[in-house]
Amino acid sequence: MLAEHKSRGQNLDKAFTQAIDYFEGISETDLPRYVVVSDFARFRLYDLDEGTEHNFTLAELPDNIHLFGFISGYTTRTYQDQDPVNIEVAEKMGELHDALLASGYGGHQLEVFLVRLVYCLFADDTGIFPRDGFRFFLEERTDESGRDTGAQLNSFFQLLDTAPESRQTTLDEDLRQFPHVNGALFREDFRAPTFDRQMRQKLLEACSFDWSKVSPAIFGSLFQSVMNPAERRELGAHYTSERNILKAVRGLFLDDLRTEFERIKDNASGLRRFHDKIASLRFFDPACGAGNFLVITYREMRRLELDVLKRMRDLSGSAQQRLYVSAIDVDAFYGIEIEEFASQIATVALWITDHLANRELALEFGVEYNRLPLRRAPNIHKENALRVDWAEIISPEISADETRLYILGNPPFVGKQYQNAEQKADMDYVCSALPNNGVLDYVAAWYVKAAQFIQDTKIKVAFVSTNSITQGEQVGALWSWMIANHVKINFAHRTFRWTNEARGGHAAVYCIIVGFALQDEREKRLYDYERPDSEPAERIVKNINPYLVDADDIVVQSRRQPISDVPPIVFGSMPNDGGHLLLDDDEKAQLLRLEPQAERFIRRFYGSREFINNINRWCLWLVGIEPNELRQMPEVRRRVEAVRQYRLESNRETTRRLADVPTLFGEMRQPTTNYLLIPRVSSERRRFIPTGFLTANIIAGDSSLIVPDAIPYHFGVISSTMHNAWMRQVCVRLKSDYRYSNNLVYNNFPFPDNPTAAQRERVEAAANRVLEVRRAFPNSTLADLYDPNTMPPELVRAHRDLDREVDLCYRRAAFNTELERLQFLFARYRELVAPLAAIAIVPRRRRITR
Repeated sequence: MLAEHKSRGQNLDKAFTQAIDYFEGISETDLPRYVVVSDFARFRLYDLDEGTEHNFTLAELPDNIHLFGFISGYTTRTYQDQDPVNIEVAEKMGELHDALLASGYGGHQLEVFLVRLVYCLFADDTGIFPRDGFRFFLEERTDESGRDTGAQLNSFFQLLDTAPESRQTTLDEDLRQFPHVNGALFREDFRAPTFDRQMRQKLLEACSFDWSKVSPAIFGSLFQSVMNPAERRELGAHYTSERNILKAVRGLFLDDLRTEFERIKDNASGLRRFHDKIASLRFFDPACGAGNFLVITYREMRRLELDVLKRMRDLSGSAQQRLYVSAIDVDAFYGIEIEEFASQIATVALWITDHLANRELALEFGVEYNRLPLRRAPNIHKENALRVDWAEIISPEISADETRLYILGNPPFVGKQYQNAEQKADMDYVCSALPNNGVLDYVAAWYVKAAQFIQDTKIKVAFVSTNSITQGEQVGALWSWMIANHVKINFAHRTFRWTNEARGGHAAVYCIIVGFALQDEREKRLYDYERPDSEPAERIVKNINPYLVDADDIVVQSRRQPISDVPPIVFGSMPNDGGHLLLDDDEKAQLLRLEPQAERFIRRFYGSREFINNINRWCLWLVGIEPNELRQMPEVRRRVEAVRQYRLESNRETTRRLADVPTLFGEMRQPTTNYLLIPRVSSERRRFIPTGFLTANIIAGDSSLIVPDAIPYHFGVISSTMHNAWMRQVCVRLKSDYRYSNNLVYNNFPFPDNPTAAQRERVEAAANRVLEVRRAFPNSTLADLYDPNTMPPELVRAHRDLDREVDLCYRRAAFNTELERLQFLFARYRELVAPLAAIAIVPRRRRITR
């Protein structure tokens, strides 16, 4: 190494040129590899072999001292600064996990072993270990074949669990420099794994990343990387990104604490009380997974505390460093996780985050500050959160008088159709008091459990969930009970697109955040998204109802008759025929070749799929057929007999009775006049459910709904953004698609109240214009016409005109957002059905524990 130092403020480029000039006269074998230039405030280190340059200040020297490791004999390490630690490092650890597992080393010992490695990799880059000490240990003390790597690592782990005074005096200096970590992480003794060359190489490749740049959220990706896709679906392990975690953290407590800090930051005694307050807070994630919510919460609380300590220093003018120490530690954080590996990762993640926070504090106050050996541990419990009594993990009584406990997280996203037997049993265990609980997604059980836990307390809760629990039939099943148990929603994020850091993590999962408690906040914050992937707009509202709308707490219940003065809606006709009365084009052609006289009994058949995609399908409509006509058509008679047999073999008595009339559909609702058809299932991508008028000779199947007496005015309102906004909020979902319901959507929709004749005429004219534009594209299906990417501009304009006329039937002021439309509709709905739909509040009960 050659060093050239200049006075403060001198040109370092000139200093480097001067240093290079010294090379003249030095033999080639003795030329330095490294050149350092400095003005005592700035440093610049050149590695001439690698062609790299590092710049840093005197204050940053401690974080860069590893760059001079070559002085102590360490080999040069190339940092991937242009590609900082990201999901690749998680995948690398996943590869090592898979290799060890394939070799026969698995179960608990593999999970603990991998977590220990993660801690060491972080420690190597964040100042817990001497910089690169762990990597150097692997390179220098393990054989390239890998055969002794496992044994050497086990010895290394034992060293980390041994206090300095208990270590052998014969231990060499390279190993004595490693600290006593403790904290239970390295205490357990078990069989060391056997590595091979490839396994050792994978571990060294993981060392090549700069782990100091890792986001705490990487642990979630690491957790996922060692689970196969089937297990991810089974556990509902949807890892939440840091950005989305902060939405919950800020809404639940952080924004309020920051506001309070700003209010008292010029008051020294107030700051001390505030510091005591934040140190007394506890945080609990009852579905913590790999600890992402707890880690982000811990980081933000330590950052808030650091700002408090800095302000206390500024006000006091004191430089007594002993006054400025952290009062927040990892034992204030609680979690429940059913999988052991994830719970281990959560514990280590919190310890690492604590160390990073301690480094920030040390840099700010110019004093070494760490917590080694680890004395305190996070309270992470390996349990089934739905079976264990949460009060055994943390007492709710700490928030009896004031909010000192916050519950947050993202419980598993498992739809009711995907729940396994154990999860269904969990639902029965927790939700047995809820009528119709069989329609609920798995996440709802955490809402129920939390509502029971917080009774008679001031605990606040915020969960990230799929938006399904605020839509359709789940609202009635879950929120009627929640409201009856005095739960109030105090902040919420309406639907946004869920994203994560894992590869392929841009799945179409749409989430909400619901923050609730027993106390009713005077001002509530509702965050709305213009698009699911846009930034939210905050609104201060008076109330947030179960649909996450600024409206009264009311639940839309299933209703047999419309609340508005509109024609009744019914299902289409159900064949219940085993497919024997239905025909595709080929079957129709073959039947007519054999029995041309059957043509007058064949009708076009439309279910939702056929209607939207213009698929040719036909049916035998044998209403009114004479017995002698049927006897003259043996192929038709064969199909009728097959229908009879199918119905006779049914387990349902009502179906068996239908065997007496095998020529007819099982349920007959075909109108004798033109009618409006509404598909029961439609893609979530469409802004409008495609509807349309059909003639009486086209048979509507039961996968569609029909309004026999509808006129263009009704078509116009149903095709409007107003109605489709209502549909999106209150309909049931089939996977992510809209499932239009007669009893929930149509019968509860507040149609315009007494529009004038002129208003109706304008709506009808705009509705006819929509139909006219659709007819101008005869070769395009409704699926083509209503795809957001292919919707013709003419049709877009026609729908905008229709929306304007329909909106004017409700009020003169324009609706700017879908949320505005919903607020208006729910208010109108409440006016129409208040005596019937108001939720009865049951007498308040004591907290229920299980």
